[in-house]
Amino acid sequence: MLDNTLAILLAGGTGSRLAPLTNDRTKPAVPFGGKYRIIDFTLSNCLHSGLRQILVLTQYKSHSLQKHLRDGWSIFNAELGEFITPVPPQMRAGQSWYTGTANAIQQNRYLLERNDTDSVLILSGDHIYRMDYAPLIDFHCRHGAAATVACMDVDIEHASDFGVMTIDPDNRVTGFVEKPEQPATLPGVPGRALASMGIYAFATKELLDVLDEDDHNPDSTHDFGRDILPRLITERPVYAHQFGSCAGRVSVDRYWRDVGTLDAYYEANMDLLHSHPPIDLYQEDWPIRTYSGQHPPARTVPGCSGTEGLCLNSIVASGVVIAGGGVEHSILFARVFLDDLSTVKNSILFDSVQVGKKARIRNCIIDKNVIIPANESIGFDPKKDRKRFHVTSKGIVVVPKEYRFDNGSPS
Repeated sequence: MLDNTLAILLAGGTGSRLAPLTNDRTKPAVPFGGKYRIIDFTLSNCLHSGLRQILVLTQYKSHSLQKHLRDGWSIFNAELGEFITPVPPQMRAGQSWYTGTANAIQQNRYLLERNDTDSVLILSGDHIYRMDYAPLIDFHCRHGAAATVACMDVDIEHASDFGVMTIDPDNRVTGFVEKPEQPATLPGVPGRALASMGIYAFATKELLDVLDEDDHNPDSTHDFGRDILPRLITERPVYAHQFGSCAGRVSVDRYWRDVGTLDAYYEANMDLLHSHPPIDLYQEDWPIRTYSGQHPPARTVPGCSGTEGLCLNSIVASGVVIAGGGVEHSILFARVFLDDLSTVKNSILFDSVQVGKKARIRNCIIDKNVIIPANESIGFDPKKDRKRFHVTSKGIVVVPKEYRFDNGSPS
């Protein structure tokens, strides 16, 4: 069953709401959790679910993503028919880039036709979650479905951010509306709605047929949620599969986050710092794979003032040196350096950020290779911060990659 399934990851989105983190990289390549890239979670799900044929459709500023796939995910054996292959737009079906999620698949339909698999699993490379896809594919095949949509119930207040479904007692989808203004509620549960997770299993032939029909529809936006699924449920059997099946043998995660905004991204990172985090990165039978650089271990060391380096409730990656500074409730990626008497709190610091002596950092996301001068303060004066940086609606200050404080711009 899994041997006859092709997985396709949609990884070409611009992620404009994550800017400036996406100024130089696509959304799935944004670093997460002190060590990972966002796409690592979906790829790890494929790996542990037993899926070995994976296409990654890239488009927007894909160099960082493709380098990560090369360095961290060259793990399958092509001689056994296994692969993780990045596929940039090739304009095989016209002169346009990908114009929607469905169009991205349509432009690469020749890969589906020559692959000769019975099922196609369509995934998004920009969500944080752990999921075993095998039960979804099994459910899809047993029901003889044209398509099966992974779903979860969400609070009605947030349902307008998703595609919302209605189903019958047999879990057959009877209605699908993308981001409705007035979402339909679950029967008997007025405060909850059934939301699509953007994970779709298709019978290959059914998918090719519906993509061809959509491609000839001049009114279509070529999107699965807006066009494909609403039309398909009126013509063919489409089912819903509830998220929450066991992922591995140790525990069941029911955590799924769309990190499409800076505040959502920040909060998902901070979730990892809970005493009992809602997604367990330490589950031994379902590790999240990534590329790991050859850095020395992290360490704390006294600063020149004699103050000991201090680390409280934080994630600290390899190569980090805390030299008389202090970090609390924060995430430090590789090779971050905290100088004497500096403080970092409630923040995320990407690779190779340097924090100068007596600098104070609070409620920040700081991208790679930023050098923060001695005595600098960020996150304490909202008016000053807004003049220099993007500040989110919840007050998180975002410092762009390679920002230089001498002239206020990247070098």
